[in-house]
Amino acid sequence: MGKTAIEWTERSWNPVTGCSKVSPGCDHCYAETISLRFKRSVGPWTGANARANVVLHPERLDEPLRVRKPSMFFTCSMGDLFHELVPWEFVKDVFSVMEQANDHTFQVLTKRPGRMAYFAEHVWPERNRGTGWPPNVWAGTSVESAKWLFRLDRLARVPAKVRFISAEPLL
Repeated sequence: MGKTAIEWTERSWNPVTGCSKVSPGCDHCYAETISLRFKRSVGPWTGANARANVVLHPERLDEPLRVRKPSMFFTCSMGDLFHELVPWEFVKDVFSVMEQANDHTFQVLTKRPGRMAYFAEHVWPERNRGTGWPPNVWAGTSVESAKWLFRLDRLARVPAKVRFISAEPLL
């Protein structure tokens, strides 16, 4: 976890790292490039390598709770929290931390908004006794071309106070 030079956020928090490509917008993924350069991945972010590349970091869960100054966190900037290999129990643990750290704002960006919507509709309500999506958690998805606009319909099902789109790379 640390401060970042990304202009639209202040810090990054990576309780999950790694991913596998789901669309052409993933072809030149900065996170994959960094992960391969520093040998944090076993190979390219393909489906065949996903089991080795997608890593849960439970030791990082409490990091936002140690930051006193209210901050904007890009959550899982080096992976996808809603990757299909991330178990629901771990996603719930991440959300519990974000709910506790309510002085902070968490930006969760995914190329899997259908899985995010399922979590919001079916998994999270069981855990939090109906208190709803944490108001300090923003939900976002990437849309790189018209072919991927369906992601917006899935994102619309997420009851986040703030929903956002990352329109990059535009193809």
